[in-house]
Amino acid sequence: MVSSSSQQAGSHLLEDCILGPEGLHFARQGPSGLDNERTHPSSIAANLPCLRCSRTRAKYAGVVLRPTRPDRNLALEMVRVTEAAAVSAARWSGRGDKNAADGAAVDAMRFVLGAVQMDGVVVIGEGEKDEAPMLYNGERIGNGHPPEVDIAVDPVDGTSLTASGRNGALSVIALAPRGTMFNPGPCFYMMKIAVGPRGRGSVDVNASATDNLKELSQRLKKPVQELGVVVLDRPRHDNLVLEIRETGARVLSISDGDVAGAIATGWPNSGADMLIGIGGTPEGVIAAAALKGLGGEIQGVLHARNPEEQLAAEAMGYDFTRVLSTDDLVASDNCFFSATAITDGDFLRGVRFTEFGATTQSLVVRSRSGTVRTIETFHRHDKLQEFTTGL
Repeated sequence: MVSSSSQQAGSHLLEDCILGPEGLHFARQGPSGLDNERTHPSSIAANLPCLRCSRTRAKYAGVVLRPTRPDRNLALEMVRVTEAAAVSAARWSGRGDKNAADGAAVDAMRFVLGAVQMDGVVVIGEGEKDEAPMLYNGERIGNGHPPEVDIAVDPVDGTSLTASGRNGALSVIALAPRGTMFNPGPCFYMMKIAVGPRGRGSVDVNASATDNLKELSQRLKKPVQELGVVVLDRPRHDNLVLEIRETGARVLSISDGDVAGAIATGWPNSGADMLIGIGGTPEGVIAAAALKGLGGEIQGVLHARNPEEQLAAEAMGYDFTRVLSTDDLVASDNCFFSATAITDGDFLRGVRFTEFGATTQSLVVRSRSGTVRTIETFHRHDKLQEFTTGL
């Protein structure tokens, strides 16, 4: 039995009691700084004091958990965007025309984005305005109302994969508050390294692959011989691949789609522990938004294809010696990411067409809340025609 004095000293209602670490209870604090004493109208039990808290409050004096009211999660709206793009691109999967697949995805993505309540600016898009009719760098998207956001899009990450019907193609989009997303400008490539949550803090993009694998092995408590390393299949990586194999680690070679490769490092049981090598800078920024929510890490150093490209970029203020961290690539802790599989991959199933419509699988991530969702959606055939490009 609880005495009246203990009730006056700080008892609270059962509905306002929540589990803390290791099963401990903490009282929610009301707006006045006192324990919230609201009564739940639907249950008499809600008026019972919580006996467990009287024990834990003494041990954790002054510790009060203040819940944050959920706000708008733009990633849940962006999944409609990547779904539309993925379904449109999937109609061209295996048909040998990567430009048609990309064009269909761009059209669908732009159409759905136009209906979203936001004031968006494309930081990473399909190219400059004179090169791309829509989703070009600098294009304003949305209905013009807040929030103000930077947008990075890749309607088809893996156009060649889609055209040939191979695994690993995604439709992806990332959003962050205005001014917080790194603008690659003329810097098309970067040397990068990415790891998942458990490997965060153990790698250095300027270190050798051998040293990074040794450190990652120790952090993961996993033999080097069991580590899987994602590397783009390019001639420039021939020596890198040889070095990785000499350590005993396994090379997971991909022909395209290094956004998916980076995400795989943060996905349980994907088999990928690290991504390393020279790849696209825009893809690095998009991957950073995803890895922030997954708890992983990416580092990059800008890489020029020739001296002329480097001189031009340096004249614009870009530094080819600076290590770009995850926070440098996406400075905000409130970024949003959505990816929908076009073809099958390590963590999502590709688009499936049926006589009734299509099914999609998507990954939806928000960094502030740390939520990672996989969403499977059925799209009715008659409704698909409203936002996707038909045959």
